[in-house]
Amino acid sequence: MSKKTPQAIRGTQDIFGADAEAFAFVVETFERVRRLYRFRRVEMPVFEKTEVFARSLGETTDVVSKEMYSFDDRGGESLTLRPEFTAGIARAFLTNGWQQYAPLKVATHGPLFRYERPQKGRYRQFHQIDAEVIGAAEPQADVELLAMADQLLKELGIHDVTLHLNTLGDGASREAWRAALIEYFRAVKDQLSEESQERLEKNPLRILDSKDPRDKPFLADAPKIDAFLSEEASAFFAAVTSGLDAAGVKWVRAESLVRGLDYYRHTAFEFIPDEGSASAAALGSQSTVLGGGRYDGLMESLGGAPTPAVGWAAGIERLAMLVGAREEEPADLIIVVEDDTRVAEAIGMVRAVRSQGYSAELFATGSPRKRYDKALKRPHRVILALQTNMEHRYSGDDLAKDILGVLSAYR
Repeated sequence: MSKKTPQAIRGTQDIFGADAEAFAFVVETFERVRRLYRFRRVEMPVFEKTEVFARSLGETTDVVSKEMYSFDDRGGESLTLRPEFTAGIARAFLTNGWQQYAPLKVATHGPLFRYERPQKGRYRQFHQIDAEVIGAAEPQADVELLAMADQLLKELGIHDVTLHLNTLGDGASREAWRAALIEYFRAVKDQLSEESQERLEKNPLRILDSKDPRDKPFLADAPKIDAFLSEEASAFFAAVTSGLDAAGVKWVRAESLVRGLDYYRHTAFEFIPDEGSASAAALGSQSTVLGGGRYDGLMESLGGAPTPAVGWAAGIERLAMLVGAREEEPADLIIVVEDDTRVAEAIGMVRAVRSQGYSAELFATGSPRKRYDKALKRPHRVILALQTNMEHRYSGDDLAKDILGVLSAYR
């Protein structure tokens, strides 16, 4: 009886060919740019204790209440596959004594997991790049992160996006704004969407970025953060914007851009495709390309001392969609062995070529004709056919040297 082949789990993907090359290009570009900015590489566990995310993301958020992949291990402890990077990095900062390196600039990338409805550019196992600056209270840290993000997008060839920027103020400013929003939306509560009614008392800032048409008539006249900014908070935001101007990063003010969690302070930002652009068409409704903000209150929620921090993340899948399918880089050299007595010689040649930093591929199986046909179908710069032994032929070492001489002309 034949067995049915298991299918991939809904919301996961098998990436191959030109799509995989685009994915790799995003990661390689990120790695190169983070080195330019002297961000240190970190590797984080794929799962953590559930409380790491429940305490840092907030018990009432959709991620915690609906989307986390949580399970009890054999010891009865609740663990969760990471839905984002920041909480795990904050936990590591506290438990590994990384405070000694503050201000600490770190970057990472890898898979994340959320149980949500799969759609264009959104998966249940997805991948992000992430950059964080921990232990720096100065606006310069925000500017550095945003300049890095801006350079990354440009080096990926993504030029039709703009930085949307807002301030959430310091703790006192934010709390005063929050109280004013509650008072304002209470007066029209019965006309708001069910989701916004639920958010009103717990998380009123989230109403400001509601996409529900029932909420939109009330958003334009909602209280603005600028009316509640302290002198210090206003000066902080001015320093960020002037720093971005000096760094050549274009930005626009986005007063409705918010972060609902209480530990977010000051800068909040998203890079969003320009209206009518190719990037907007490629991403559809999933419009944010890269986003983040300052989260000065997070460490306290995890039991640590107050520690300023700012960071951003971007989905690799979304960036790869904007980059577009990329063809595999051609091999510097392909060797086709037509005479099987020369296989060992060919192995030595590809070793010599690869040791000098050139890519090489060897075809030595199947009929001689099929070997050559296969080689022609592969992207390449030079093809060398090793034919039947001739009376006057190079030694293997001499031939390898001549091959390297030819390949150097292609660099």
